[in-house]
Amino acid sequence: MKETYEEANELDSTCGISDEELTERFKASIRIDDEIRKIKGLPVARYDVELKKAYLEYPDGRRKYVSDTRNTTS
Repeated sequence: MKETYEEANELDSTCGISDEELTERFKASIRIDDEIRKIKGLPVARYDVELKKAYLEYPDGRRKYVSDTRNTTS
């Protein structure tokens, strides 16, 4: 019996790793990337939920909010 593409690749696409494990690995990769950026003196992109604005956080702790540069006129 021939398997469909979805059946044959469901586990292959995640190497048999659960969704929870993939999520944890993704979070860890972001944390590691943030640490590397901090060591290199580069800013990290963040989002302020209260102000509903994106900002860059620099290794010294200062924040630079990203202004909306979209052209609102047509």
